[in-house]
Amino acid sequence: MLKNWTRIFLYHLKNEKLFSALNVFGLAIGIAGLIFALLYWNDEQSYDAWNPEKDNVHQVLVELTGMPIFSDCALFLKPILDKDANVEKIVYADSWYQKDKIIYKGKKEIVDKIINVEADFFSLFPFEIIKGDAVSALKDDSSAAISDVIAKRVFGNENPIGKQITCLDQMFVVRAVYHIPGNSSIAPDVVMNKMKEWMSGNTTSPFVLKLLLKVKDPSKIENTRKSLERMYNGDFIERTAKLEGFTPEEMAKKIGYFNVVIEPLSEARLHSIADGYPEGRGNYQFLLIMVGLSVLILILSIVNYINLATANAVKRAKEIGVRKVVGASKSTIVIQFIFETALISLFSILLALVIVELTLPYYNEFLNKSLRIIGSQFYLQLILIFSITVLVAGILPAVYVANFETLKVLKGNFGRSKNGTWLRNGMLIFQFMVATFFIVGSYIVYQQIDYLTNKDLGFKGDQVIEINLNFPNSDYEVKKVGQNIYNKYTTIKQELAKIKGVEQSSTGLVSFDGSDDSLGGVLYKEELFKGRTIAVDYDFLEMMKIKVIKGRGLDKKYAKDTITSVLINETAQKLMSMKEPIGQEIIVKERKLKIIGVVKDFNLLSPEVEVSGMYFYHLKTVDIAQNINKVFVKLKSDNIENTIAEIDKLWATVNTDYPFKYDFVDKQYARTYESYVKQKNLFSLLNFVVIGIALFGLFALASYSIQSRMKEIAIRKTLGAETNVLLKELSKQYILYCIIGFLIALFPTYYLLNMWLENFAFRIEMTLFPFLFGFIILLVLTLIIVLSRAYQATKTDVLKYLKYE
Repeated sequence: MLKNWTRIFLYHLKNEKLFSALNVFGLAIGIAGLIFALLYWNDEQSYDAWNPEKDNVHQVLVELTGMPIFSDCALFLKPILDKDANVEKIVYADSWYQKDKIIYKGKKEIVDKIINVEADFFSLFPFEIIKGDAVSALKDDSSAAISDVIAKRVFGNENPIGKQITCLDQMFVVRAVYHIPGNSSIAPDVVMNKMKEWMSGNTTSPFVLKLLLKVKDPSKIENTRKSLERMYNGDFIERTAKLEGFTPEEMAKKIGYFNVVIEPLSEARLHSIADGYPEGRGNYQFLLIMVGLSVLILILSIVNYINLATANAVKRAKEIGVRKVVGASKSTIVIQFIFETALISLFSILLALVIVELTLPYYNEFLNKSLRIIGSQFYLQLILIFSITVLVAGILPAVYVANFETLKVLKGNFGRSKNGTWLRNGMLIFQFMVATFFIVGSYIVYQQIDYLTNKDLGFKGDQVIEINLNFPNSDYEVKKVGQNIYNKYTTIKQELAKIKGVEQSSTGLVSFDGSDDSLGGVLYKEELFKGRTIAVDYDFLEMMKIKVIKGRGLDKKYAKDTITSVLINETAQKLMSMKEPIGQEIIVKERKLKIIGVVKDFNLLSPEVEVSGMYFYHLKTVDIAQNINKVFVKLKSDNIENTIAEIDKLWATVNTDYPFKYDFVDKQYARTYESYVKQKNLFSLLNFVVIGIALFGLFALASYSIQSRMKEIAIRKTLGAETNVLLKELSKQYILYCIIGFLIALFPTYYLLNMWLENFAFRIEMTLFPFLFGFIILLVLTLIIVLSRAYQATKTDVLKYLKYE
């Protein structure tokens, strides 16, 4: 029986090449899109899945009224956690990686991911210990553990255990070599324990180090959270109030209240409310959009298949009638057609895998990942896709065909039957709905990203490069650290000025890549305001084309500009309700500063975020020069490449340990909304795919529909009907379906796209035009396909269809 079914399938495959190719290719595109989404989904979901402690390990996050959520916590929380019977392990750690070189026997290796943690780190992140042991790996501040990758790079085939290495200008003994078994929220190259200096300090800051807890019973974590929140809002505020001379109530009113959030490691990658871990967060919204659109395209491909299959069934009506006469049951015919669908789906999956394999490098570049087609989970998902596709795509056409009336089809008049047309028309309307969503969506997403790209950011970074200074640790081990670092920076600035293509250079404790969203407290008339306090050098604002709209900027001519001067932005002026800000006094970092100017608002963070209040003062004003870690250099527009090459030569003498690396400031800022640019590109690509699939289906369906009406067309022509009348008659139903599909799609399209636009603090407003544009495009494409097929039909020889009448 299977052999016979296979021969029939191959016969129709050979005689219906276009129909078969459209079915296979349409399904393959839909399946390939879903495979891509699943690879991304599996990779994001795999973070920390290997960790048996993922449900017991939690990070503590702190939010102060009016400020962003911090992943750094106070050290004074430890005593209360020590008394908590549910807390098994407490680990303070850096929430970021350090970058430095490892030196062994004169050989230097640059390492990007060095993390400082407490001794119990490996009980929370039980990496596979290849050599040494986890217990002694971090027993003191001279011990270190390294990854197997770094061990291979530094030691080759030599056993690293017990060997001495130099890192961060300190000698360490390698006590363990570990392997990270999968994606991890903390995935360091080197782990060390230099917490002694932190833990022995007397800092009372509420934000110091990352705090990780391993608990015995995750269901009781709320009790721990409440006790930490009481500690912040009780003891800490009372102690701070006493130091500042306020009552606890007055202090709480000034600084706000603390909200403590404790999140499990299992939710860290996709559902965390903060970038608490060094490996960062995944983009859950983008992931859902990609999976959702991929599923939608697969559904569209299946609908297209069903449409084509039911339309083509008319040609097989006599075959089914004959099979029924000779004894075939309905169930046998259903199974046969499902079997044919299974073969088509199998070919489609194989083609989809070829498409994925060929385009995976581009997909990895698009996502900045290294995805591969591996793992039993993926193959199980592939089998599930195959099964669902076969069942959904196969059952409806099979049942439709099995219900053909034997006598009617054997008489030869089944072609004029209306059976099945409601199903095809309904699915055609669905295709128009999906196409409407993608056409309108692509236009609106493009408009929003174009708006962000061309929006006046308030600064100009197109010819400004940022260079990391990477001063050695020894430069920070002197008495006057700030002066020493400032002097070194000044020397570099002087050397840069000698290069012909350098127009200007300066520095500031600021980042244009969206990574720093920290806010500080500013007092004005006994009221606390939260904003970004930014230390800059002379000419920094001028170099970045940040406009001073009132007063003046920082100037070397005025000695007080390194002592008591400060500039604020427009938002800060509004927040503090200052009518005339020049000359007003504010307190920043416990220093009284006088406002000398107001700068125009500009973006530092992603366009998702509103501009916050900003306060600018000179690096020396609050003795913060020791934090200088980069220099900004503005290049002249001519021979930029040559200028960068000259700076590279200079850097070989400035810093021999680190290669010269730079980044253009405008590109840095563009990366703050990079995920949305990717969404735009994804929408554009899928738009072509969806329209292509929909047009394939429309072309085939129009062809079958018009072919079934050829005798009617011949009679009309014989009776004198003109070509334009025939074209109108043949195309009007498709225009009607196009309008119906468009109208049904209007509300969900508007709703979903408006939700997407709500991500942005700076956004376009949706107007009627994108929807009109989408409808016109859809209608034009429909008419091109339908009228071209209809016109061909009106030019056929009428005798061919009337000679047997």
